[in-house]
Amino acid sequence: MVIALSTLFSYLHLFKTLRDQSLLQLERSVVERGHREESIFLLAEDHHAFLKKALQERIQSLSQEEAASRFARLTVQLPDGTIRSRPEGFDGTKMPGFMVFRGVSPNAELRQRLVAAYDVLVQHGPLLLTRVADIYIMMPEGAFVTLWPERPTYTQDTEPDFPLYTFDYFTNSLPQNNPQRRTAWSGAFLDSVSKVWMVTASTPLDVEGRHVATIGHDILLNELMARTAKGHLPGSYNVIFRDDGQLITHPELKLDGTEAYNIRDVSLSGGSTQFGSPEQRAHLRHIFERVMARASAQSVLELPEHGEFLATIRLGGTGWNFVTVLPEKELTMPALLAARYVLVFGLASLVLELAIMSWVLREQISRPLLDFTHATERIATGNFQVQLDTRRQDELGQLAWSFGLMADEVQRREEALRQANEGLEQRVDERTRELKDVHRQLVQVARQAGRAEVATSVLHNVGNVLNSVHTSAMLAKERLVGLQVDDVGHLATLLEERRDDLATFLTQDERGRNVMPFLSGLGQHLRKETHEAVSLLDEVGRYTEHIGTIVKLQQNYTRTPRLNEPAHLVELLEDALRINSAGLTRHEVRVVRHLSPVPQLLTDKHKVLMILVNLISNSKYALDAAPAEQRCLTLRVEAPTADRVRIEVSDNGVGIAPELLTRIFQHGFTTREEGHGFGLHSSALAAQELGGTLTAHSDGPGRGATFTLELPCTPPEAA
Repeated sequence: MVIALSTLFSYLHLFKTLRDQSLLQLERSVVERGHREESIFLLAEDHHAFLKKALQERIQSLSQEEAASRFARLTVQLPDGTIRSRPEGFDGTKMPGFMVFRGVSPNAELRQRLVAAYDVLVQHGPLLLTRVADIYIMMPEGAFVTLWPERPTYTQDTEPDFPLYTFDYFTNSLPQNNPQRRTAWSGAFLDSVSKVWMVTASTPLDVEGRHVATIGHDILLNELMARTAKGHLPGSYNVIFRDDGQLITHPELKLDGTEAYNIRDVSLSGGSTQFGSPEQRAHLRHIFERVMARASAQSVLELPEHGEFLATIRLGGTGWNFVTVLPEKELTMPALLAARYVLVFGLASLVLELAIMSWVLREQISRPLLDFTHATERIATGNFQVQLDTRRQDELGQLAWSFGLMADEVQRREEALRQANEGLEQRVDERTRELKDVHRQLVQVARQAGRAEVATSVLHNVGNVLNSVHTSAMLAKERLVGLQVDDVGHLATLLEERRDDLATFLTQDERGRNVMPFLSGLGQHLRKETHEAVSLLDEVGRYTEHIGTIVKLQQNYTRTPRLNEPAHLVELLEDALRINSAGLTRHEVRVVRHLSPVPQLLTDKHKVLMILVNLISNSKYALDAAPAEQRCLTLRVEAPTADRVRIEVSDNGVGIAPELLTRIFQHGFTTREEGHGFGLHSSALAAQELGGTLTAHSDGPGRGATFTLELPCTPPEAA
């Protein structure tokens, strides 16, 4: 049983270890291969960006007269109705070739673009042909210029009525199919001229809103398949396919026809692609369906119906799926071999061990152990005078000698223990008094730390509100100073001077006729200014009340909590914005609201207001690093469930590093030089006291941050 269990455990341990190592190696391998394989596609897109800029500059710098002259020298019209490169002096291994299809009459502007494309390929083409087969530039009117050193006669071999307009690499560049005007990759296709399977990247060029040219690269599938088949783990193979099911490469793919193979095609009737047996096609379809159904972050998958593991990665640029297939037997076979060796050697060693142990037990251990048993019984009865055979030179002789020493030591310690017990009670009492003193000192230190934290939280939250109190008071002062009381004094002096003929002055004098309209306008002005000053003073009153509430909230440490009351979350959010309005205006922050209808809360609204004020204030400072015209604060209110509400405060400021997301709520931790690290800490504690949560999310530095406050509609104690 021991050997069998050891074998089983060895197999399971080895299988798990090899499985984990192989899956990790598989994941690393597919990531490395994916990055290496996608480099050619990204390189092709970089080439296109460079050629696009160079072609546009050359078109603008080339005159139509010069283009017409050079076009006539470089090309000739053939009897089949096409215009191609002149045969004399043309070397397709070094020079780009022209092809204008039959029925196309190039005007001056088209000749200008063709010659500009020729110049760009002559200057930059040889340097860019490192990992791609060719470079060509197509014109939407029906012409192209290409540089393909391995196919130097490509333009001469092209049919006069070549169906250029029917291929993906051309239609992908049309404005109606590519409104973003980005680089697009075609599916696998058989080029009718070179008779080679390939995929093509095409990038459109627009000048003044008009499609004037398309830049293209071809990547040969035989080279891609060769690279894909070479680099893989032992026993595995690689597959590449698109999201629409078109297969790009497979080690058993045979491209004998003119159409590519689509994995989702279950019938395959009439298809010209010869690909394996029906079982192999069904197997590939299962791989495709499993990869397409995976989660976005999942890179290693299991295909249990075929006993395989799949590792997949998206290739940058093309968006293709690179998949490595590893059979499970590649993991189980080494574990089975190792377990077999464990079983064989375990059984052999078991037989040998049993024979040796039988002799040792009978001759060397049974009799000495019996003597030790008798000696132990005597010591248990209190007789420490034991006699054992200490003349043996083996382990039992050493054990007998040590047993005698142990008996003497036990006798000595028994006497010492008896003496120690007499003073034990006194030492326990002394130690208990020392522990009580230490406990009392720790309680005092804890109380001092608690008072310091409460005071720090009060000062931090009160400081946030005092900024708004100061701003509102200053605005009220400016309103009162701006009242037109001096004009009233001047008017009173004027009326006093005309007291005797006041009626005549008011009705006939030009200045007197303006007195009544002036008094009416002055009254309206005074009422408006007084109303705005009273509104500002009301805000000062609300802010002052909130300061008092902040101070009273800290009494929760020594008193019972405040009673919950109904509150409207949108109103609390608007109050928090008004408290921070001065700072938001000073920092030129634009506020965007997404406020969905939410149920009324039964909560401590002052704690909620304190949390919102802290979050908006922190977002305001986080936006300082962004340009003034880009500073945006987004507030979102929604109800994810019927019994909970959620408030999100988002900004596009400095963002938060991933390693700091778990530390920003710690007491005293801050990322600002002038910060104190108390606002988020106290806000998180307040959210927990309200039965909710406060969380943070950021995609990284410079990408903004989002703080989410989630609260129950009814607090836990009320429920």
